[in-house]
Amino acid sequence: MVDTDHANWARQLHFEQQLLVKAEVDIEDGWRRIRDQQDLIDWLQRAGHDTMQAERLVNLLKRTLVEWERHRSLIEQRVAYLEEQVTPH
Repeated sequence: MVDTDHANWARQLHFEQQLLVKAEVDIEDGWRRIRDQQDLIDWLQRAGHDTMQAERLVNLLKRTLVEWERHRSLIEQRVAYLEEQVTPH
C-alpha cells in the first residue's frame, strides 16, 4: 500500500510539474503578446489612428495574465506539497 501511495504521489507530482512548465511558457508568451500589441498601439498612435480597441485588448490581456499568474502560484503550491509527499522522510 505504501509503495502504491508513493507511486501515486510521484505521478501526480510529474503531472503538476508538466502543468507548471506549460504555465510558465503560456505566461511568457502572454507577456510577449502584450509587448507586441503595445508596439502596434504606439505605431498606430504615431500614424494618427484610433487605438481605443487595441488599448482595451492590452488591458484584457494584462488581466488575463494576472489570473494565469495566480494559477501558476497554485500549481507551485501543489508541486511543493507533492514533493513533500514523495521525498522520503
